[in-house]
This record gives sequence, C-alpha cells and structure tokens, in this order.
Amino acid sequence: MKNTNTKRNKINIIFSSFLVIGYIICTYFFSALASQLSGTVGTLIQVLMLTVFGLLLFYATRVGEGKQVRRFSLAVLLLIDLPALYIILAALIPALPFHNAIAPQTAASLMGGLGAPSIILAMACIALGYGIPYTFFSGYEMKEEEEADENAAVEGGLAEELAQTEDEEKAEIISEAVEAEQDVEEAAEKATEEATEEAEEAADNQEEKKEEE
Repeated sequence: MKNTNTKRNKINIIFSSFLVIGYIICTYFFSALASQLSGTVGTLIQVLMLTVFGLLLFYATRVGEGKQVRRFSLAVLLLIDLPALYIILAALIPALPFHNAIAPQTAASLMGGLGAPSIILAMACIALGYGIPYTFFSGYEMKEEEEADENAAVEGGLAEELAQTEDEEKAEIISEAVEAEQDVEEAAEKATEEATEEAEEAADNQEEKKEEE
C-alpha cells in the first residue's frame, strides 16, 4: 500500500485544521446576526450554520490519497441522518413532539430573540452535516504499487508445498527425458561407429583378396 503519512497529507491536515478553527470564529458573527432576528428565522440560521460545520468536519477528516470510495450506507441514513433531521424539524415546528425539550429556552428566546441553541439541537445539526456525505462516501481507495496477480498461488502452507512438489516432479521428468535422449544419441553414435568400422574392414578384406589374386 502507498504510504499515507506523506508531506502532502500533513499540509492538507494543517490547512483543514485552520479552516475548521476559522469557521468556529466566524460562528460568533453568525450567532450575533441570528440573535437580532425572530425566533424561527434565527433558529434556522443557526441550524444551517451548525450543519455546514458538520459538513466541514467530514471533509476535514477525509484527508488522503486516491479516489474517494462511493457507497450508500442505509445504517448511517437510519441511525444518524433521519433522527438528526427530526430533531431539527422538532426545534423549528412547535406542533411536533419534543419541541419544548429541543428548542432554545433561554430568556432571550422567550422575549422574541434567540439565545444559544440547545445542546441536543447543536449536536443534531453537526451530526446531520457529517452524516449526509458519510452516507454516500467513505474513505479513499488505495492502490498498490504493484498489483498482485489474481491467479497467483497462495504463499505458504499446503498450496506452496504442493506447488513445490509439482515443480520437482516436472524437473525430474525433464531430466529423465534429457538423459534418455542422451542415451539414444550415444547408442546411435556407437552404432554408426561400429557400422563404419565394419565397412572399412570389409573394404580392406576385399582389397587384400584382390592383391592375392
């Protein structure tokens, strides 16, 4: 696998950290703006602000190399997205159950302004902002520098021993075939030499007979 602890990743992490810190500072000005508006509109601004913060956290923690993996996670949708969405709607719509427990109940909100959002509402907004992209994306696809052959034998164990045994048997068969071929060649050479010697002896005998005659 590729080394994920590269200089580029470290720079991206530092940049993401400063981006998150900068956004936290900017929330002060958004909160000041929301406090001057009516209760529902102000709550909606803070909901959007915290949801964007959760989305920012998602991409800040997804620093890496390669292609981001796409998937659909039904569990994340059911356990994070839908409950967080209901909490946000319950804080905005008084007719829904648990509105009084979720909506801001500070003195400023009761006087027509907006106080700080409740802890459960803030957590729901951040969870929704983080959970929506996490429902469809997860991590990064890492590619090996040298992709292994899919048909390669498994290293170690019985498979490797069987492969070695087959290789040894093939080597023995090949060596036996080479030895047999060498024996055939040697026998052919001997037969050729003997035939040549016999032919020479026959020729010599004929010459001697001719001389005697």
